[in-house]
Amino acid sequence: MDIIAPSSQKGDHLNIPGCPSLMKIVSKHGDKEILFADKVMKFTASGKIKRRILLITDVAIYLIDPDTNKLKRRVALTAVKKLCLSKLSDGFFAVIVPCEYDCLMLSTRKKEIVDVLIESSGSTSSEEMVEFSNSFSYRANANLVKEIRFEDQEGTVRTKIVRKENRN
Repeated sequence: MDIIAPSSQKGDHLNIPGCPSLMKIVSKHGDKEILFADKVMKFTASGKIKRRILLITDVAIYLIDPDTNKLKRRVALTAVKKLCLSKLSDGFFAVIVPCEYDCLMLSTRKKEIVDVLIESSGSTSSEEMVEFSNSFSYRANANLVKEIRFEDQEGTVRTKIVRKENRN
């Protein structure tokens, strides 16, 4: 099966067709089109920051370890309920996945990622899918809810992530 990848000017910032191991991951799941590809920073439940390759296809979101090209997580686009973003100029965004756990990430291409996710989700408007707030909660794992807070301090954005509650 041939997978359609966007031109290097739009969407694919990593030349995914030139990487057979990444193409194999995507084709294995039957996805037909790569809509976006770039490196991002992902925040783990324990508070660590991990580098990941973020691939968005016509069917799913993939998080891949860039050192090993191993798939770490695949989320069907239909499972994504909303995207949470701050009202400030920063690269943070959270992908809210109610049937699993959420994913907090950081990227210099946040706007492009959000635009692609809105378009590929089938939402008729960004208001349906995007929530803007300078404080929002996300599920870091099945039993841990965290809150991220954003403050504008003299032209820079201060970010704080705190444990909100445990679920048992």
